[in-house]
Amino acid sequence: MLTNKPSSLSTDVIDRALREFRVQPTPEQLSMIQRYITMLLAWNEKVNLTAIRDPLEILYRHFCESMYAVTAVPLQAGRLADVGSGGGFPGLALKIARPELQVFLIESNVKKATFLAEVVRELYLIDTPVLVSQYEELAEEVAPLDFVCSRALGEFDKFLRWAHSERIGATQAILWVGGRDVDAIKKIDGWLWKDPIPIPRSLQRFLLVGARQVN
Repeated sequence: MLTNKPSSLSTDVIDRALREFRVQPTPEQLSMIQRYITMLLAWNEKVNLTAIRDPLEILYRHFCESMYAVTAVPLQAGRLADVGSGGGFPGLALKIARPELQVFLIESNVKKATFLAEVVRELYLIDTPVLVSQYEELAEEVAPLDFVCSRALGEFDKFLRWAHSERIGATQAILWVGGRDVDAIKKIDGWLWKDPIPIPRSLQRFLLVGARQVN
């Protein structure tokens, strides 16, 4: 379902935006993001992938904020699970930024999962399985994990207990959160959290990175 309609954003605009977030994309990555935005806008007319409709705001809020994690966390080769992928953020954006990552996209909504699979196919992304499931039902399908991440899941206590469990054993958790959530998350047992990392162009959103504590 790749539309022939050109993206309303040029690669120059995409490049400048990402560099505000200290991300230095390659020409291939810029082209992939441009195509991805085009697909997202087309599918969003039928499937509610994002409430944001403006292409520039999609670029900043979804792509730039997701990819900012590669400058704040040593995300290189490894196994990462994105829980509640929705339109593909942060998981697919991180895969584009760090193609050496193996990324599991966990999404329980079939229509959204279908979109994710289409993006994976159209952008020729390898090692990027889409799992149509509730995350609590998964174990050996994804474990062991180097990273778990979530951007819009909520229910942090339940999610972090799953990630910390022996059957998942995630080494690090990366969360995109509002400032009011930080204190509550830091009280959840089993994780050692770094200081919140402010996200550029935002006064209220942060990256929160935690390391799994082993008893």
